[in-house]
This record gives sequence, C-alpha cells and structure tokens, in this order.
Amino acid sequence: MTTYKSVTAVPDSIPHGEAEVVAPSQDEKVYVASAWTLMWWRFRRHKVALISTVIVLLLYLVALFCEFVAPYDPGSMFSKYKFHPPTSIHVVDAEGNWHMPFVYQTVRELDRETLRNTYNKDTSIRYPVRFFVRGEEYKLWGLFPMNRKLFGVDVPHEEQGVFLMGTDRLGRDMFSRVIYGARISLSVGLAGVLVSLVLGIFLGGVSGYYGGAVDNIIQRVIEFLRSIPSIPLWMGLSAALPTGWSVLQIYFGITLILSFIGWTGMARVVRGRFLQLREEDFITAAKLSGASEMRLIVRHMLPSFLSHIIAALTLSIPGMIMAETSLSFLGLGLREPVISWGVLLQESQNVGAVAVSPWIMVAPAAMVVISVLAFNFMGDGLRDAADPYAH
Repeated sequence: MTTYKSVTAVPDSIPHGEAEVVAPSQDEKVYVASAWTLMWWRFRRHKVALISTVIVLLLYLVALFCEFVAPYDPGSMFSKYKFHPPTSIHVVDAEGNWHMPFVYQTVRELDRETLRNTYNKDTSIRYPVRFFVRGEEYKLWGLFPMNRKLFGVDVPHEEQGVFLMGTDRLGRDMFSRVIYGARISLSVGLAGVLVSLVLGIFLGGVSGYYGGAVDNIIQRVIEFLRSIPSIPLWMGLSAALPTGWSVLQIYFGITLILSFIGWTGMARVVRGRFLQLREEDFITAAKLSGASEMRLIVRHMLPSFLSHIIAALTLSIPGMIMAETSLSFLGLGLREPVISWGVLLQESQNVGAVAVSPWIMVAPAAMVVISVLAFNFMGDGLRDAADPYAH
C-alpha cells in the first residue's frame, strides 16, 4: 500500500535543480548533538538543580564583591546598638501611606525589670534605604579605593543603622560579617576541592593505569586514611599547626588539612574509571598509533569521564565547607580576626547570648545550610546529567 505525504509547495524563486532545505526535527537534533549539549539539555530539566546553580553563583558573586555588598565594615562597632534585633524594612508607614523602602528611627531604652536594652521604633522619623549610597572608605579586593555601598541609609552611623541580621555583643553588623565570612568559607571549600582534585587524579590515575605493586600501595594508603574518623583526624592535624602562624598561613594550613583527607574519594573514582578505560578499543588504537602515556591519559582517558569528575567535585565542596565550619566552631580552625561562618558560629557557644539574641546563631547557620543544600542539589543534577545516554 502506497503512503502519500503532504508536500509544501516550493516557491518559484527557488532555482530549478536545487534541493529544498528542511529544518531538522527534534529527534534529529538529539541524534547529531554533542555529549555536552545533551548534558545541558538533561541538566536544565532538573529545575531544583538549575535554581540551586543560580543560588551558588549568587553566593560566589556576593563573596567576590563582599566589600561592596556589605553595608558596613565587619569590624565597625556601634556601641549604642549592641544586641540589636534585625531591622525591619517598611514600605507602608503608620498612617497607611506607601513609600520607597525605609526604616524607622530606633530608640534604645533600658528595661527596668530585666536590665536589658530594648529597641523601639519612633514612627515619626523615617530614613529611606537607598542603593549605591555613599558609605565608609574601603578598598575593593584590597586594591581599588571606593566609598559606594550596595545599599544603606544616607545618615551618620551614630543616628541610625540598617542591620538586616541584627548585631552581636559588640554592636557589629551581623549581615556584613556573614557576607565577609562567605568569602573565606566558600573559598576554603573551593580551594580544598581543587587540591583534592589534583591529588586524586594523579594518584588515582597512577594506581589505575599501572596497577600491580603501585596500585596496592596507593590503595592501602587510601584505606588507612579512610579508616581514621575524620573529625578526630582534622582536630589532631589542626591542633598541630603552630600557634605563631599568621592568618594567611593558618588559612592555607586548614585548606591543606582538608585536602589531605578529601583526595581519597576522588582517587578511587579515577582509579575505577582508568581500570575500565585502559582495556577499551580506542585506548588500544591510540597505543598502536604511537601515543605516549601522558597523551593517553590527558587527551583520551580523562576527557572521557570529565563530566563525572565535575559532578563529584560539586558534591565534595559542601563537605569541605562543613569541615571548615566544624573546626572553626570548635576553636581548632580559623580564628579571629579572620571572619568565616564557623568563626561566627563560635558566638553560639555562649548560651546566654543566644537566649538574648538568637540571630547571632541563626544568621551564619542559615548561610551554611543554604550553601550546602544548593551545592548538593546542583551536584545531584550534574550527576544525573553526567551520563546523557542513560535512560
């Protein structure tokens, strides 16, 4: 039985003898798409992972420009605003009229019964919250002098401040300190994972490619390191750091300690893939064509599972962030004057301060939870998209 298809009329303007150009269908696009394109198509179907990726990018963007985003210097003390609760931003005044975002004048009073300072609003005085307001002098990345802040009130600090996450026991703005802490905590996680990546790919690649005695030695070292409980090992290595080290030395010391333990998981992933790939036909063909071992590893083996490495790295960063936060919380990691989320959480060890001002604990803890969840969801999406040919 003959089947007929409807054919669109060809305009007279098409020269005789030339074939009509037909747009490829959706199935044809899938057949000819590259592996990276298929990965992107599959990843963007994971809506939670896509939203989490945006959150992660925003976190790193805020950390990169923390001097500009933070309304105040993290060390600035507002003596009249100690334990100030989070400031409310209003758009409707007490009379029901709409305005641009503003804050009310804060009046401090002493509670005669509890002997604590209370903060009340004077609804007769409003201060508009402006963007790109002129503030304290600072240096962006320690290089470029600037005095513009992302937002704030255009009045002296003695009159009024904007404290989105409240203040601590010294009157320091918690929002500014959390923003500055993001730079340290997020960079420690990223730097630690990059060091783990180098160690894991090198040692795992050597173990999987050569095998034999080299493989046995490396695997026994990995098993030994993984048999030791992580937190006691972190604590012991952190306590061994010299007390006279500078802030920068402590920072790199903590990064190396976290990387020293974190490379074992990556090494096992790389080893397993190398054991599988070294017997593949395209590797044998590359050997017969005279390719060197370095070229085999760098140009043929690693790119074949690069997507899996990216997914594994993304899932490793939250562990690094949690490790730094735990060590700093216990007093064995970064310390003042360094500002990280773990250092900020040390304030929560004072039960009395937390009972009076719970935002001291909630502000940095919320940032840790948000960042860890965002990285985990993004890693799940990348892991699912890493094999675009799987159903």
